Amino acid sequence: MTTSTARDGDRQANEDRLNANVRPRDWVNPEPKSKYDLVVIGAGTGGLVTAAGAAGLGANVALIESHRMGGDCLNVGCVPSKGVIAAARAWYGARHAAKFGGPVVAGGEDFAAAMERMRSLRADLSAVDGVPRFTGLGIDVFLGTGRFTGPAQAEVDGKTIRFRRAVIATGARAAAPSIPGLADSEYLTNETIFSLNTLPRRLLVIGAGPIGCEMAQAFARFGSHVTLLDQADRILPRDDPDAAAVLHRALVEDGITIEQRVTLEHVDRRNGETTVLFSRDGATKSVAGDALLVAVGRAPNVENLGLDSAGVSYGRHGVAVDERLRTANRRIYAVGDVCSRMQFTHSADFQARLVIANALFFGRGRNGKLVIPWCTYTSPEVAHVGMTLEEAARDGIALDSVTVQFHEIDRAVLEGDDEGFMRVLLKPGSDRIVGVTIVDAHAGDLLGEACLAVTNRMRLGDLGRTMHAYPTRAEVFRKAADAYRRRSLTPLVRRLMGLWFQLWR
Repeated sequence: MTTSTARDGDRQANEDRLNANVRPRDWVNPEPKSKYDLVVIGAGTGGLVTAAGAAGLGANVALIESHRMGGDCLNVGCVPSKGVIAAARAWYGARHAAKFGGPVVAGGEDFAAAMERMRSLRADLSAVDGVPRFTGLGIDVFLGTGRFTGPAQAEVDGKTIRFRRAVIATGARAAAPSIPGLADSEYLTNETIFSLNTLPRRLLVIGAGPIGCEMAQAFARFGSHVTLLDQADRILPRDDPDAAAVLHRALVEDGITIEQRVTLEHVDRRNGETTVLFSRDGATKSVAGDALLVAVGRAPNVENLGLDSAGVSYGRHGVAVDERLRTANRRIYAVGDVCSRMQFTHSADFQARLVIANALFFGRGRNGKLVIPWCTYTSPEVAHVGMTLEEAARDGIALDSVTVQFHEIDRAVLEGDDEGFMRVLLKPGSDRIVGVTIVDAHAGDLLGEACLAVTNRMRLGDLGRTMHAYPTRAEVFRKAADAYRRRSLTPLVRRLMGLWFQLWR
C-alpha cells in the first residue's frame, strides 16, 4: 500500500469518526413532542450550551442542526486552526533549534501528515458536541433545515415543532468582499482551507485580521511564500497599535510580504494560478499565487430561517436583540455570531448561560455586562480584555497605563521569545484595572488573570500582592504593580520618607 493510499484511508477513517458524532448517516429524526419548553436552532457552541444547560435543569428541549453538530468551532474554526498552528510552531521550532545548540533540521516535511493529525484530533474531540451525547442528555435532536413558521412554532423535515421559548444560534459564515473576478477564483476560506492536503507553494491572503494573520504565519512556517493584503493601514485594527506593530515585525521575519493600504481591483484565476491586481497611492501592482485565502470577516446566517414569519427583526449585522438577548418576538432569543459583533466561541458560551436564565426563568442578565476577552494565536500571541485605548479616546476618557516589556521577565529571556509586552490600562487617578493587552508567546494563557481582574474590578495592587511562582511569565503582573508603586512615589512622598528615616537614625 502506498503512502498516499494509506493516508487517504486515514482521512476517510477520521471523516467517518467525525460524522458518526456530528452527522450520523443513519440518523432518523424523532417524533416531536406536543410542545417544547425550548427549541434551539443551530448546534454550534451557543446552541449546544443553551440546549445542554436547559435540559440539565429539567426543560424539554429540541435541538435543530442543518449541517454538522459542533458548528464552526469544532469543524472549521477554533479546533482545526489551533491544530494547524501547533504543527506550524513545531516545524518552526525544529528549524530554529540551533539557537539553543540543537541540531540543524532541514527537509523531510510532510504537510499532509500535519493536516491529518489535526483531523484525527478533531474527530477525537467531536464526541463532546455529538448527537449521541446530546440525545443522552434527553434532548430531541433534529438534523435538517429548521425554519420558523409562526411566532411560536418551527418546522424541520416536514414536522411541526411548537415551543414556549426558542433560541436562534445559527452562527455566521465566511464573508467575501466585492472584488471583480473573486467569485470565479476558486478561493479558500476558513471553511475549506483545512481540507488541503498539498501545501500551496505561494499563498495569497486577503484580510489581516486574526484569521488572516494566523493562517498567513502558519502556512509561511510550513514553507509557503505568503503575501498578506489588506485595505487598512495596519494589521489587527481592533488591537493596540503597538501590539500590532510587534506582530507585524514577527510576520515579516517569518518571510511574509505584507501589502497594506491597498485597493483590491481584480482577481483572476487561470491555469492553476491566481493573480490579484491591487493599487496603492496611484500605482497598480499585481501578485500571483497558487491559492488564495479570503479572511475578511463573517456574515450572520439569517437566511431561510423564516424570521419574518416569527416576527423577528434582522439586518446585515444579524438578528436584532436587546440587552437580554431577546428578539422582537418576546418568545425568541438569539446567541452567538448570528446576533453579536464580538464573534467568539467563549462569548457565545456565556451568552447562552444568560439566555437560559432570561428565557426560562426570571433572569435579567445583560449582554452588555459581559467582559469579553480575545486572543489572536500567532507567534507572539496578541490578547486583550476590557477597554482599549481607542475606545477610551472615542469616549473622551484619559486612561493611565503601565507597560512592562517581556525582556524584563527572566523566563521569557531564557526561552528566547521576549519581544512582547503587557500594557495595563487604569482608571484615571487610581490603580483599578479597566483593560489589559498582552503580546507574548503565551499571551492567551496569561490573559486569564487579567480577565479575573477586569471582571471583578480589581486593582493592580491586588495583583502585586499576589505571589507568583518564579520563574514564570506571570511575574509580569507583579512587575507592573511595582512600576505603578514607584510612579506613585511623588517628590513630596519621597521627602516625607526621607524625614522618617532621619528620625529613625
